This record gives sequence, structure tokens and C-alpha cells, in this order.
Amino acid sequence: MSSKTRNLTLKVWRQKCGEKKGRLETYQANNISVDMSFLEMLDVVNEDLTKSRKEPIAFDHDCREGICGMCGAVVNGRAHGHEKDTTLCQLHMRHFSDGDTIVIEPWRSRAFPLIKDLIVDRSALDKIIAAGGYISVKTGGAPDANALPIARDVAETAFKAAACIGCGACVAACPNASAMLFVSAKISQLALLPQGRPEAAKRAQAMVHQMDECGFGNCSNETECEMECPKGISIVEIARLNREFFKAEFS
Repeated sequence: MSSKTRNLTLKVWRQKCGEKKGRLETYQANNISVDMSFLEMLDVVNEDLTKSRKEPIAFDHDCREGICGMCGAVVNGRAHGHEKDTTLCQLHMRHFSDGDTIVIEPWRSRAFPLIKDLIVDRSALDKIIAAGGYISVKTGGAPDANALPIARDVAETAFKAAACIGCGACVAACPNASAMLFVSAKISQLALLPQGRPEAAKRAQAMVHQMDECGFGNCSNETECEMECPKGISIVEIARLNREFFKAEFS
């Protein structure tokens, strides 16, 4: 057995649709290069299934560069797998050992209804974004770069919050299936900047209420969301969201 390949046993969740019962099915992934990403490994397994005239595993993906956030799945009980600050498409097979058994399941949340196998409907996150509305800025030519001076630490904090890719790992990791980390990141990236202040109160109220309507659970400060976020979003953002929301509700 080459040190550059892996023979793996996969236990993959298979479910035709949300109305059907699902189950874990076992597959062999042999001679998998350590240089492959997790999704490339699934591609190889699907090729073998197709050659055997079996239905391939349905999983979501797009950019495969850690940008779009579509590739999420639970690997051995961890959202996006066990590597820190890593999306599933960036998780490489060198982080697994030869002979490992890998359990692969979809995000589990009432707000994320299952579509098929590892694919879930995450449009609830889009509804939350839409509820946040827009910012009030004047259209026209590009303003001068120094027209709105912003302190460097404030700009960097806002940028860190804006790094959220909306993958839903925080929801999958949370025992309550809360979307608070996602919502707080989207609120913080605007609330910290002068462009986002005019609608800050309205935005916080609308997004939190929409989150509740979508069926997400409540935050109980378990911090799993922060641990599993592939972009390293901090739960400090949740504290900022709470301040913005309570200030809007009681002002």
C-alpha cells in the first residue's frame, strides 16, 4: 500500500427526498490519492457507482475553492470535517489514515429540509439576507476613498464578519440548530460601518424575526458554531447582534 493513497470505508447517508426514509449505506473508496480533496474523493466513488449502474451520491458543490459555501456536510460528526477553518472542498484526504471509516451526513436542521442524500435546502439563509434590506447610499460616481474615514480596527473587524460565506456549518454544529452566528456576521459587517448605520435598528429586528420564522433554534452559547465555522467567525459577533437587537427593540 502506497503512503500516497488511502483505502477507506464510507458510510454515506442516502435519502431520495425529505418525504422518504433515509439510511446509511456503505461504500469502499480504494486507492484514493492523498492529494485529492474530499469532494474529488466523492467524485471517484460516484464514477465507480455509475460504472456499476448504481445511483451516484448527491452532494452540493460549486466553486470548490472555499468561497461559495455550498459543499457542506457532516463528516464523522463534524461540520466540514475535523480540520479547523476549512471547508469540505478544501479538506484533503491526507488528513485521513489508511483504513479509516468515514461517516458522511447532511446538515441536520428543521430550517434546512433535505432535498436528496447530502443536499439540503438552505434558502432560509437567503430569506434572512433579504429581510435585512439595503443600505442608504447615493448612486453616481465612485466616492473619493477618503470621503468616509473609517478606523483601521473597525474596518478589519467588519471585514472579518464579512468573511462569512453562508454555508450553514454553524447551524449544523449547534445543538439547537441556531443561525445566530450567521445572522450576527451579516449584521456586524454593516453595523460597524457608517454606510450601514442608518438602517441598523431596522435591519437587526427584521433579520432576527425572519430567523425565528424560518424555524431556527435559539442560541445557548454552546460555541460549537465558532469551532466549526470554516471562516473563523467569532461568537463576539453574536454579542454585537444582541446589543443591536435589544437597542432596536427598546429604544
